[in-house]
Amino acid sequence: MTSSPVTVRETLPSPYPLIDFLPAVFAESTFAVRWTAGFDDLLAPLISTIDCVDAYIDPLLAPEEFVRWLSSWFGVLLDESWPMTAQRAVVAEAVDLFRMRGTIAGLRRHLTVVVDGEVDIFESGGTSWSVRPRPEPPTDVEHWVSVVVRPRDPRALSEEAVAAVIRAAKPVHVAHTLQVIR
Repeated sequence: MTSSPVTVRETLPSPYPLIDFLPAVFAESTFAVRWTAGFDDLLAPLISTIDCVDAYIDPLLAPEEFVRWLSSWFGVLLDESWPMTAQRAVVAEAVDLFRMRGTIAGLRRHLTVVVDGEVDIFESGGTSWSVRPRPEPPTDVEHWVSVVVRPRDPRALSEEAVAAVIRAAKPVHVAHTLQVIR
């Protein structure tokens, strides 16, 4: 017959014991002290979580699972193949990346955050304008962007994920090509 090992659960001390918020006469009662200590044991994890909420909201400090949840706040799709440092960086810079979306500078910044390596971008350079709001894309000018990626570690790069970043960061009517040099 084997006996199971006894595990001792360490309780998290409450930074704000409830007995301190009661009139002083209750502090003299051992029953009141033990009774409020039971509530302190229950509330301590909640209080600690609330006290550390800024660390959960900061994508550079948050636990990995929480970073993925934070990305949903900004509508950012993270690829599981990206290293966690890249996922954290994309979430941390989501507002700036969305602000620059549709520009070559925005595409370059987004790819620099995601790809650990060298990124070269070539574009047609064509622009157009219209006096009407929301015009149809021009048909007489071909708009394209060509991206060449040289990753430091080719095994750590998902070509599909890079293509998804390009599709998300460029204007819809702009054609693109991607070349990964391994």
